[in-house]
Amino acid sequence: MREAATRQQRARLAGVLALLLLSVLSGCASLVPQTMGLREAWPAGVPERTELARVPFFAQQDYQCGPAALAMTMVDSGVQVTPDLLTGQVYLPSRQGSLQVEMLAAARRYNRISYQLAPRLDDLLREVSAGNPVIVLQDTGAGPVVNWHYAVVIGYDYPAGELYLRSGDNSRLAIPFTVFEYTWRKSGYWAMLTMPPDRIPATATEKGYQSAVSAMERVGEPWAAKNAYTALLERWPGNVVASIGLANQYYAQGELPLAESVLRKAAHKHPDSVPVLNNLAHTLSDLGRNDEALPLIEQALRPSDDPFAAAARETQALILQRMSRNQ
Repeated sequence: MREAATRQQRARLAGVLALLLLSVLSGCASLVPQTMGLREAWPAGVPERTELARVPFFAQQDYQCGPAALAMTMVDSGVQVTPDLLTGQVYLPSRQGSLQVEMLAAARRYNRISYQLAPRLDDLLREVSAGNPVIVLQDTGAGPVVNWHYAVVIGYDYPAGELYLRSGDNSRLAIPFTVFEYTWRKSGYWAMLTMPPDRIPATATEKGYQSAVSAMERVGEPWAAKNAYTALLERWPGNVVASIGLANQYYAQGELPLAESVLRKAAHKHPDSVPVLNNLAHTLSDLGRNDEALPLIEQALRPSDDPFAAAARETQALILQRMSRNQ
C-alpha cells in the first residue's frame, strides 16, 4: 500500500510539473527572470554542474515537508536528528505546515547557524557548488491552488537545464530551471542554510552573518557561539560585534587573558568604541590592573551621550572603588 501511495504521489507531482512547465513556456520571460539572466551571465567561478549525493533523504509524511527538509540539511551538517524530533518545533497542525521563522529558529537550538539567503538564483547555485544543500520554499500548486512546500536543492546540471531536489517522496527530483524558479518566486525566492558554527556560507555578507550568529548565540551553547564568532572574525577581522561577542565568551568561561587579547585588538582597530573600551577596562580591572583600566574607562566616557555611557560610568565607579580599597 505504501509503494502504491508513493507511485500515486509521484504521478500527481509529475502532472503538476507538466502543467507548470506548459504555463511557463506559454508565458513570457518575465515569469522566470533569473533563469533567463543565467543565459546572459553565468555566475563567475561556479561550475555548470554539481551534485551533493551525500545529503541524506527523509521522505515527507503528511504535510511535514518542513521537518523533513530541515532534518536533511542538519544531519548533513553533523547533527543527529530526525524529522520526528523536529516536528514539534516547526510543524503547526492548524496550518498543516511550517512557518519560515520556525524553520530558522529550530536549527539554532541545535547550535547551527540559520542563514537566510538573498533572493537570488545565482546565490543558491553558488552555495550548492560550495557543498551546502539549500532549503527552499515553493508553491507547487497549479492555477489558483496554493500548495506551499519545502524541498532541499542538492545539485544542478545547467547544460541539461535541471536542478536536483530532495522533495516529498522523491530522493532526487529533477526539475527544469524554469519550473523551479516559477514555483520558487512565489515565496519571494525564500531559501535558507543550516551551517556548523565554524563554517561561513559562500554568499554570506558581514552584516547578515553577524545577525545570524547573534541569533544563534541567544539559544545555543557557549562553545558554538565561540566558534561562530571566531570564524566571523577570521573572515571580517574588523567586526566589532564579533570581537565583543568572542571576548564575552572567553570572559564567561574565566579566560580573562584571552578576552583581553581580543579586546585589545578591537580597541586598536576601533579606538573610539565605547563598548570595546568599557569591556577592556572591566576585564583589566578584574585582572587586578586598575591603573591600566582607569585611563581606558575615562577615554570611553568622553562622548557622554553615547548609548553605552551608563555602562561605562558603572565600570568607572567599580574601578575607583577597587582602587580606593587598595590604597
